[in-house]
Amino acid sequence: MSVTAPDPRRRRRLGTVAAASLLALTVSGCSGLGRTAVGPVTYHTDREAVVEVNSPSVLGCHRLDPSGARAVENGTLVDIVLYPTPDCTGGGTTYLATTFSDVAAESGPPWRSYTVVH
Repeated sequence: MSVTAPDPRRRRRLGTVAAASLLALTVSGCSGLGRTAVGPVTYHTDREAVVEVNSPSVLGCHRLDPSGARAVENGTLVDIVLYPTPDCTGGGTTYLATTFSDVAAESGPPWRSYTVVH
């Protein structure tokens, strides 16, 4: 009866296949995490409160305080669109680029929601 040593190339191939499988599982597990707009969106309400939302999701409509916002600072790494309605619909929107701020006119409605441009 002869005893042969294991083939080192086969062992290396098995290691490569195992590593690739583990990497694929890791990536697919992380793909379910929600993407966010890194940084804060800060706004000033009509009630003179300052609200800061850190890293909002890039998906969906984000409501602001029910009293609305008169000044908004976009400290995120992406642009946002401000709406005068609570459901991110209608006209009268304002495009606010990253690291910029804007103040709503006193004669117009305050902003009540925003979406993230991605």
